[in-house]
Amino acid sequence: MSMQRKKVTTRTLQKWKLAKEPIAMITAYDFPSAKMAEQAGADIILVGDSLGMVVLGYDSTIPVTLDDMIHHTKAVTRGVSRAMVITDLPFMVAHLSKDEVLRAGARIMQEARAYGVKLEGGSEVLENVKALTTAGIPVMAHLGLTPQSVNQLGGYLIQGKDAKSAERILTEAKRLEEAGAFALVLECVPEELARVITESLDIPVIGIGAGRFCDGQVLVFHDILQMGGERIPSFVKTYAQVGKTMVDAIQAYVQDVKQRRFPEEKHVTHWSETMSVVYGVSEGK
Repeated sequence: MSMQRKKVTTRTLQKWKLAKEPIAMITAYDFPSAKMAEQAGADIILVGDSLGMVVLGYDSTIPVTLDDMIHHTKAVTRGVSRAMVITDLPFMVAHLSKDEVLRAGARIMQEARAYGVKLEGGSEVLENVKALTTAGIPVMAHLGLTPQSVNQLGGYLIQGKDAKSAERILTEAKRLEEAGAFALVLECVPEELARVITESLDIPVIGIGAGRFCDGQVLVFHDILQMGGERIPSFVKTYAQVGKTMVDAIQAYVQDVKQRRFPEEKHVTHWSETMSVVYGVSEGK
């Protein structure tokens, strides 16, 4: 667990990048998961649009709205005092006009109390990254596999495997840094490309399925705990079978109710003897 107890800021992350201290980032979507992540020492909590799949039951991130993101971020920020909370701009928002993007970023910071926003994309979002950072809204960039573009990409595929696509991702990473992004999430790229990008940028690079040489790592809360997910990506390490434990516990409760084993004597209260006499009810009957 990190010994850092002061609130994590962009300056903190920059210091860790220089000191080669790894950054631990995890998603959270509600008050209890955020509180657990905070207690466990996570440095950054991402309210990811992955909530569409792991919380709201959609088959992709695309149906998630800005109001969804704000609603869940409000719950997360109530459970956090130290970790940096970053919220995804949902599908298409990063590609809207500068004014609309600024309004979305302002809502996420003012209404939901997030530290900043994360947006997917490269050259096509540079101007909006500049606009957001100029307005005082911290921006975390996201390259590689960008889930909001999964249909265009043809599925959840590794990106940057050939020279042309690798060079494009590297170039866009540098442009995003120049545009003012304070950090970059790099998803599902070869480890070697992630290493080159990490060493080429002055801002922290946080990997997910991007190997061992990034400045930090991020995984989905529900994936590392195996809570309700049928398919766990190969780059995820499972730390506990919490989903199975929860199902087993609920099943035990259901069976106790069906067999009248719950509630027991210790779970109930009783009338006074006088009231029992008045209504003709005996204790325990």
